[in-house]
Amino acid sequence: MKKIVAAVVSVFALVGAAPSFAQTPAPAPAAAIDPATLAASQELFEAMNHRAMMTGMMQQMSQGIAQSMRAGAEAAINNNPKLGDEQKQQARAKMDKELPGFINAMQSVMNDPGMIDEILAETVPLYARTFSADELKQMTAFYRTPVGAKMLASTPQLMAQGMQVGQQVVARRIGPLMQKMQQESKQ
Repeated sequence: MKKIVAAVVSVFALVGAAPSFAQTPAPAPAAAIDPATLAASQELFEAMNHRAMMTGMMQQMSQGIAQSMRAGAEAAINNNPKLGDEQKQQARAKMDKELPGFINAMQSVMNDPGMIDEILAETVPLYARTFSADELKQMTAFYRTPVGAKMLASTPQLMAQGMQVGQQVVARRIGPLMQKMQQESKQ
């Protein structure tokens, strides 16, 4: 069961991290940040109501994690060619017993306000190193407009829907690959 949960958690971590690895170059060595630029970056995050947005996103992810972990664990059990019907039934029973504890632990981590503090503490300087103080002030001004406010209000829902689309696309591509790998392992 621990292997199943570890596999499910690894898949979530990789799916969630894949876009950042694909789109973001390795971080540059930490350089001194101009205090005015850092302050402008912090003001941008306040204008974006980033803390509330991150909290909402984490809550949405936390709510869906139980279903996703269960589905992943069940798929791992059902698709394991080394298990017979009785062993699969025993594995499902063990999963039913142990999975709620794993889910609670994952939800506890995702709903920890301290995690958002850490994310903000490490993200604000990224913006300060990437944008000038003037650029940050321009972005802040945009987010204080009605269109900027609408964008911010829509972002959590759009991100959640985008994540679902991403998971569906990944599942469509990985499903046939998993079947092929299982068939090859039987040979």
